[in-house]
Amino acid sequence: MAIALSTVDDRPVRKAPRRPKPAPGTKRLSPLRVIGTLVVWLFTAFNILVLYWLIGAAFKTPLEIFRNPLDLPRQLFVTGRPFRNFAYAWDSAEFGHAFLITVILVAVCSVVIVLISAPAAYALSRLGVRGSGPLTGFIAIGMGIPFQTVIIPLFIVLAKVKLTNNLFGLGVVYVALSLPFTVFLLTGFFRSLPDELEEASAIDGASPTRTFWSIMLPLARGGLITALILNAIGLWNETLLAIVFLQENANFTLSRALFTFYNAASYQSEYGGLLAGVAIIVLPMLVLYILLARRIITGLTLGAGK
Repeated sequence: MAIALSTVDDRPVRKAPRRPKPAPGTKRLSPLRVIGTLVVWLFTAFNILVLYWLIGAAFKTPLEIFRNPLDLPRQLFVTGRPFRNFAYAWDSAEFGHAFLITVILVAVCSVVIVLISAPAAYALSRLGVRGSGPLTGFIAIGMGIPFQTVIIPLFIVLAKVKLTNNLFGLGVVYVALSLPFTVFLLTGFFRSLPDELEEASAIDGASPTRTFWSIMLPLARGGLITALILNAIGLWNETLLAIVFLQENANFTLSRALFTFYNAASYQSEYGGLLAGVAIIVLPMLVLYILLARRIITGLTLGAGK
């Protein structure tokens, strides 16, 4: 019995694991953390102030906008016409038809972008395609090229095939310019998925195509939804391409209709109506982002997990 006890006592004592060093800027009262927090809060406060001014000005008369820019709207509420500016903007700018066109165009383009990007991202990240690394880098470079630099060549090409002043031609441009970001985003997301699922699928005799559609694509649902939402927000707010490629009122998107409405509203000093038009375009995407912010952030962080 004594021998057994001595054997137990002679075992080496296991050391506690070394405590990891804190990340830079995570210490309490760190100068970097204080400056970063201050910058974030100042930027947030500025954006909230701008949003408050925009919404408030949309319910004001031009005189109230310039005399009391930060006060609550009053005159239109007193006269019983609080939504007068919104009605004026909706009717004068023909936002009803433009709203329908924008919803259809953005929805179709966002879905097409994701449908093209998902197989491309899967092939680059999971199938071991030769040259997938340089090709992914080439796609990432495409994200850094400002689309303003290719507007003239795009216009010339579309003019030759008679797709200017055409919603289909604008949709093709939207899809082409949005593919690099979406492929890059989904490539990182597919890389974060476990390899064991593909191995088990291959053992069961499933082809790569079946594995993609039946197993990997449902698992990537969070990333697909994130890509879909981000593309929808970006295309909804896009203005420059719509100005260049659309000339007829019947094809105008919301942002293009607002650009045309700006000249008429400024000439008539209808600044309240103009800001109401801006609010009509901004608020739907703002509400959408607020409702789906958690899902968007989760999808982006999961995509950076590997």
